[in-house]
Amino acid sequence: MAIERIDVNVTSPGRNFVTARITTSDGLTGLGDGTLNGRELAVASYLRDHVAPTLIGRDESQVESIWQYLYRSPYWRRGPVTMAAVAAIDMALWDIAAKKAGEPLYKLLGGASRIGLLSYAHASGTTIDTLNDAIRGYLEQGFQAVRIQAGVPGLGRIYGVHDAAPGGTYEYEPAGRAAAGAAMRPTEETGETAAYLRHLPTVSAGAREEFGPELHLLHDGPHRMTPIEAARLAKSLEPCDPFWLEDCTPGEDQTVLRLAPRHSVTPLAIHSVGIQEYMPHSETTLSVFRTSYRFSGGLLHPGETPGLGVELDEAAAARHEYQPAYLPVNRLRDGTVHDW
Repeated sequence: MAIERIDVNVTSPGRNFVTARITTSDGLTGLGDGTLNGRELAVASYLRDHVAPTLIGRDESQVESIWQYLYRSPYWRRGPVTMAAVAAIDMALWDIAAKKAGEPLYKLLGGASRIGLLSYAHASGTTIDTLNDAIRGYLEQGFQAVRIQAGVPGLGRIYGVHDAAPGGTYEYEPAGRAAAGAAMRPTEETGETAAYLRHLPTVSAGAREEFGPELHLLHDGPHRMTPIEAARLAKSLEPCDPFWLEDCTPGEDQTVLRLAPRHSVTPLAIHSVGIQEYMPHSETTLSVFRTSYRFSGGLLHPGETPGLGVELDEAAAARHEYQPAYLPVNRLRDGTVHDW
């Protein structure tokens, strides 16, 4: 058997998605996600124009060899666009391998070692009261872990901070969209690291006091601190017993991996840490992507459908055209462009 064709689907059922579909010469198909928020079309073009033509006719069972070919052989390599495309192909090939075996993919990778994977929700609020309302909503749904994000007094909108709908939830969309007829450009938010560093420990302490010691509390930076600022925040959060502090400095600055642990025992989340981010999809999204995973008691399980357990309804996808959307730009109060 061999790879016969690779199609790239871009659809927007509530938010933008990029999906690669590999079809083999005997008719098996595999899906892989290549979504890169705010840069979706760059990944779609990379897949269509630069990756797909090089893979037609190759043995689809050579998953590792193809990954090495896509990752190591190009002169221009790595970076988020390239890696999103490589990931899409890799997922699709594993999907096919598991379908050929008639097993869910996790069984090909060693089988289950637990009844489910601990998962966390995004709880946020522009005030501490609305944040706590969001946390309560997720606890009622069975979550044992929440990522908490809160507004900072004196600042405007902050990335990842929304007031939840009744019931404590909101539909997650990290990128902003333009109003009808308006020019599309990233929104600009105002940040101030000093105010953030003063406020967040108070927010975390309040959540810990309100919800007790058993709830796992997580927080995302995101990427906006220097290493010493990250070390300071990690230290100040210690009394709240955080599960982890995520993406506290720009990804290319590895200094924090040495500096923060010298000052704090707060775990840093940059690599895999044994917990799954989970924002339940809208009904619109699930009408396009048919899934078999299940969530119960704060744990996610991939389900028993052969392969990844996800199918793309292309007719439904075609009803939701791509809509330009961008992640926000961050500036300090004096107008200086700051790390995202």
